[in-house]
Amino acid sequence: MMRIRITQGAPAGAVLYDRPWPAEGTVVDDLPTTVAAHLVASGVAEEVTEETRPRGRKRKAAGDE
Repeated sequence: MMRIRITQGAPAGAVLYDRPWPAEGTVVDDLPTTVAAHLVASGVAEEVTEETRPRGRKRKAAGDE
């Protein structure tokens, strides 16, 4: 399995591996590696690794508003 993030939207009715196409930014982690790799190679998704995983929001310091 390969974890990916969808980077491109799709037209209404589009499907991804027998499911409705996920919204942009959605992380999908239950696709076979070959399917996920094809989406990455096609430019509609990116692989999620430790480096690409979004971190928690940074808190503003007191007075930084």
